[in-house]
Parts: sequence; C-alpha cells; structure tokens
Amino acid sequence: MSRVLPGDATPVHDLIGIGFGPSNVAMAIALSEHNAGAGRQESITAHFFEQQPSFGWHRGMLLDDATMQVSFLKDLVTLRNPTSEFSFLCYLKSKGRLIDFINHKNLFPLRVEFHDYFEWAAAQVEDMVSYGHEVVGVAPVIRDEAVEYLEVTVRSGEGLAVHRARNLVIGTGLRPRMPDGVDRGDRVWHNSELLTRVDELEAATSPSPTRFVVVGAGQSAAENVAYLHRRFPEAEVCAVFSRYGYSPADDSSFANRIFDPEAVDEYFAAPEHVKRQLIDYHGNTNYSVVDMDLIDDLYRRMYQEKVLGTERLRFLNVSRLSDLKETPDRVRATVTSLVNGEETLLDADLVVFATGYLPADPLGLLGEVADRCLRDDEGRVRVERDYRIATDPELRCGIYLQGGTEHIHGITSSLLSNTAIRVGEILDSLLDRGLKFASDEARTVVDGTGSAAR
Repeated sequence: MSRVLPGDATPVHDLIGIGFGPSNVAMAIALSEHNAGAGRQESITAHFFEQQPSFGWHRGMLLDDATMQVSFLKDLVTLRNPTSEFSFLCYLKSKGRLIDFINHKNLFPLRVEFHDYFEWAAAQVEDMVSYGHEVVGVAPVIRDEAVEYLEVTVRSGEGLAVHRARNLVIGTGLRPRMPDGVDRGDRVWHNSELLTRVDELEAATSPSPTRFVVVGAGQSAAENVAYLHRRFPEAEVCAVFSRYGYSPADDSSFANRIFDPEAVDEYFAAPEHVKRQLIDYHGNTNYSVVDMDLIDDLYRRMYQEKVLGTERLRFLNVSRLSDLKETPDRVRATVTSLVNGEETLLDADLVVFATGYLPADPLGLLGEVADRCLRDDEGRVRVERDYRIATDPELRCGIYLQGGTEHIHGITSSLLSNTAIRVGEILDSLLDRGLKFASDEARTVVDGTGSAAR
C-alpha cells in the first residue's frame, strides 16, 4: 500500500530496491511472505528497479559443467524460513526433478541450474520489479530541516520518472576488476563476459583460434582454462599466475563456520585488528582458491598431454603478465618470470583476465544524500549491524546495503551463504523503524497492491 503525506499527492513507498540480483530477489520474497501474513496497515510497500531487461546473474560464467560452491540449502529462503514455497527444493518439485536430485546425492547443484532457480523465484515476485529501469539519482526531500523521504529518479525507454521512498535497499552487485592500466577490448576480456562473447570470437576467427591466455589463480580462472581447453581442442591454453599452482579452497567443516550467521555477530563486535586477522586466516575459504576436484582434473589433463606428447595446456607459474599489445586480429602478451625476470612472448587470439570483482560504490547514486552518510577513520562507509548506513540524525530514511560491507560484517557481505538471513534482518529493521514512523504521523492509503507503475 503506497501512502501519501498530508498535503502531498505523490505516493511514498516504504522501500525502493536498487538492483534485482539474487540478494534483492530474496528481499522481495521476504517482503512478499511478510505481507501475506500481515494486515493492510502492517504490510510494507516496496518496488525494485533493475537496469537489465530481465533477470540475469553472472550469465557469462554459466559454464555447462560448473557447480555452485555453496550448498543448495543456502538458497534465497531456507535459512530464514525453511517452510518457504520459494526454496530450491520447491523449485525442483515444480520442475519434476526432486527425486532425481535426491538420488544424485550432491549438495552442490550445477550453476546453470541454480541460475534457473533464481529466475523461477524472481518470476514469482515480478509484480514488485521493473526491468529495463536504471536508477540514475537519489535526492532528499526535506521537511522541518529533516530528510523525510527520498526521491529516486529512474530512467527507462519511456524517459525519466521520479519515485519516493522512506527506505532504500541497494543491491547493485559487483563490478569486474581489471589490473591497473589494462582496458577491456575486442580480444582482452574479463572472465565475466566469456560465454557472451566466445561464440562471436569463434565465428570471426579464421582459421580457428590457436592460443588463449588466462590470467588469474582463483576458481573462475581455473574454470576458464578448463572450458577453453575443452571447447577448442586444437588450441593452446596458457594459464598465468604468480603462484606455483592453484591453491585449494578450504571447505572443511570447521573453517566453513566463518559463513555461519553467528559469525557475522562476532565479526561485527570484534576489534579492528581481530577483523583483519579473521580475513587473513579464512581468506582461503573464498578468495583466489579453487575446488580440489578441478585442480585434480587440470593436473590430470596436463600430465596426460605430456605422456602423449601433445601439450596444449601450459602453466606459466611464478610469473606475471607484464605487457599487453592488442591488434585487430591478435594480442601479444609478455609474461615475466618472478624468479629470474625472463620474458616469454605469447601471440594469442584472446587474453582473459579472471582477476575478480570489486563492490560497487554504495554511495555513488546518492548525490547530496551521501554527504549525510558517516564514514570511519579509514574513509569507509559506516554501517550498522542491521546493514543500514549510519547517517546524521536529520536523515530519517534508512539506506540498507546488500554487499560492500565486508569491513563491518565479514566475508559473507556479498555472498549467497548468508543472503536469506541478511534479508530477514533487514526486514526486521524495516518493521522496527517503520512502526515508529507510522505512529508519528497519519498516512492515507491510496493503493493496496504494493506495486509501482512499470
């Protein structure tokens, strides 16, 4: 139910979501389930805006044999509400694969299957999202020297429109990270675009591609190496990284407790030096590490080729890519040994950088509202335990972050592992704060659907 303030004809939503990836899909589901059991006055009005034309999550890395790194039980809802109709198990039942999945005896579904689950879940709350709508600005609306609500400017094919909200939840995901001085081009890619462009490369390259270079030492890098080696059986694939080899991910039972919901409480309460220690200790559960099965598979391929004398899989370890020159039909990569400085020149059809991601700037869209957000001594945005940005007292609106809060909440800040719990905590915060605001002033109900114009 959208509400208006006395003397103001513009509806004000309780919540506007920026972005509609898995985190904000989970947020929409939590709101939908809450509203289904709440009265009209206790329901929360919300709408989400997503610039993509439809739901999509790392489409460029949906390799046909890649699996998830988290258990299917860490889906969008189960840890928050095990009886939810939006669970991965309910998805399997709807697809007629529940028994087959059980017989598979596997906690880790194919990534392409989990993406289909996300699409299935997003479709069930599609009345709460406008696709093809990009949020381009946020401005404060001030009354009696306080920011009473926020105006969100959205651009679509129909032009610009302004929507109002008492709260925002920002879930704009991650941004591909390239090394300093390296720009993406026709033959220099980030791994996030692999599948969306590799068909075009194959069609445009005659004869077939003969060499690929993959830079990086994490899971995505290893997956790219394996995929290109399989997809192009006549081409050489060169993996470049500064280590002796890929490092295995620590997914042991005790180490995995870093992903537990209780670990967020402990991390949030810990002194700064302990936070740094925890990230250093347990970075190998998530960062620049590779599943052991994939490491074994790549080593087996390399050894088999040595035995057969048909070496196509090369590992340039303890090395770095020191120079890159792109031409219309090739790219020359210079790889320098970290041991003796020896240089190796590689003329390749493609260089893929699997160099990770960076969180989007959480304040980038907020304009002058960002000036009211508080920062810590290191210039990082301050975030409360409920994922709400700490602000000056005059900003009465809540601005919640889904991602970009690792320095406050720990390693699960932007991971699926804690998504269901996180959105539940944001929902609780909205209810606690919303009930207070609702009692401060009368708000007239103008629409009971909870949806904005699409």
